[in-house]
Amino acid sequence: MERLIRQSWWKWLGVLILIYVFIAGLLVPIKPNVPTVIYEDPELGQSFTLGVVGYNTHFQEQAGTTRAWLRLTKDGQIGPGIAMSSIEVLDDRRANLTFNLPAGIPSDREVVSLSLYVDGPKDGVYVRPGAVQVNNPAQDSTATSGWDPGGMSDLHRVDYMTFPARRILDETIRNTYFHVALWLAMMLLFIAAVVYAIKYLRRQAKTDKGQLELPMVSGLEARRQADLWSVALTEAGLLLGLLGLITGALWAKYTWGSFWSWDIKQFTTLIALLIYAGYFVLRASFQDPEQRGRIGAAYNIFAFAALIPLIYILPRIAGNSLHPGNAGNPAFGSEDLDNTMRMVFYPAVIGWTLIGGWLASLKYRTSRLETLEEENFPD
Repeated sequence: MERLIRQSWWKWLGVLILIYVFIAGLLVPIKPNVPTVIYEDPELGQSFTLGVVGYNTHFQEQAGTTRAWLRLTKDGQIGPGIAMSSIEVLDDRRANLTFNLPAGIPSDREVVSLSLYVDGPKDGVYVRPGAVQVNNPAQDSTATSGWDPGGMSDLHRVDYMTFPARRILDETIRNTYFHVALWLAMMLLFIAAVVYAIKYLRRQAKTDKGQLELPMVSGLEARRQADLWSVALTEAGLLLGLLGLITGALWAKYTWGSFWSWDIKQFTTLIALLIYAGYFVLRASFQDPEQRGRIGAAYNIFAFAALIPLIYILPRIAGNSLHPGNAGNPAFGSEDLDNTMRMVFYPAVIGWTLIGGWLASLKYRTSRLETLEEENFPD
């Protein structure tokens, strides 16, 4: 480790990765989508107009080539549908789509939800789930007349990189590369910190029993080095955790309406960070380095043991968290990340971890110099 912290390649690698994350994460466009639909209650057997307001769409640029369908969906499966009969393009973002509804809907539900599929040569194909709600008084699942079981062919794919469009999240989905990545990097630093805390306790126990004579490295015993590394990594991890908490509050403002809504995961995360903040308060209350090291290492292990249930287990079993991955919401699957986002997200985790390690190495080297000065030049 001493040799590694003197090398610069991994530090510059972290900087370069984060530059890539900032550029790609903030500049890659969001996939075209339809966040807003406007229509009056459609009636079976009649035509109706569906007004759409798109995002990153090019209705005017691809006039005459845009196609659209309304389709039944059930359990994630695409069912029969109807094609758009005409389109009135107002501008690149706004258009009026006309559909002719058949006299019956092949569904046994009283109210049927139809998803909107739009396709164009520049925007590709995109979906607005549950775009239209239609009353279905007959509730006849055999009423297939007028419904095409296929109908969508030769769909276009965009030839440029895009991030997925998620309702409610919209542009804020980019915060995944900062808020979520910071938290995962924090976890990696805390894991390294607790490993060094365990190393310190093991080496200290063997030293007390006279079973181990620790060598001096850079003027310090190996057990003292383990203690300094544990402190430095914990401090860097806590910094990343605070940055994750701040970016999470900003994200919550734009998606949930307030910076702090006392969501169960917000609350337990705050408790976890306060526990780690107590680690530094506890260490500062001891003057003897041996006591400080022993009790600090034991507390670090306790803090990490509390971190896992507070951040991951309790929010999942609470049943009322707004965060993905909790209360039945999926996380890091098709609803949160696609392959395009993974190209930025995983490098972001690596980049933030390397930067956190760099900060920890600076703290370690500073603490080592201070410790050597105290030992060699006591007051």
